[in-house]
Amino acid sequence: MYKKEFMLEAIEMSKKCLATGKGGPFGAVIVKDGEIVGRGSNMVTTNNDPTAHAEVVAIRDACKNLNTFQLDGCEIYTSCEPCPMCLGAIYWARPKKMYYAANKYDATDAGFDDSFIYKEIELPYSERKIPAEQYDQQEAVKVFDAWKNLSNKVDY
Repeated sequence: MYKKEFMLEAIEMSKKCLATGKGGPFGAVIVKDGEIVGRGSNMVTTNNDPTAHAEVVAIRDACKNLNTFQLDGCEIYTSCEPCPMCLGAIYWARPKKMYYAANKYDATDAGFDDSFIYKEIELPYSERKIPAEQYDQQEAVKVFDAWKNLSNKVDY
């Protein structure tokens, strides 16, 4: 259930990030059972890490704090609608709910336009800005076959 205090905390984190110059104006918190279990603000430029978006940082923090690789029973509050990378990370983390404040159009207006990624995904590999070519599929599939036959694997 939505709790304004958690969204205000995510927004406050985005403000602090902006004020300190440590990254872009984004913040996120992960909540479980009414308690914040993970926090993240944008650390892309501070960490020289293009994946260090607020949501990803918060997911990493929550998973570390909860000692798990999935966020079952958690909710994520983010100051802005997640970009495609963060949305993918959120789906992989499997929280039960996501809440966001600003939307992708607000982000675009501020200079954070992810629409090109959505467009790129729809294109054939050969037409993308970063072309991709496939090689050695059979060798890679052998590893997947070995995975399928493991008796002690941890599904995720």
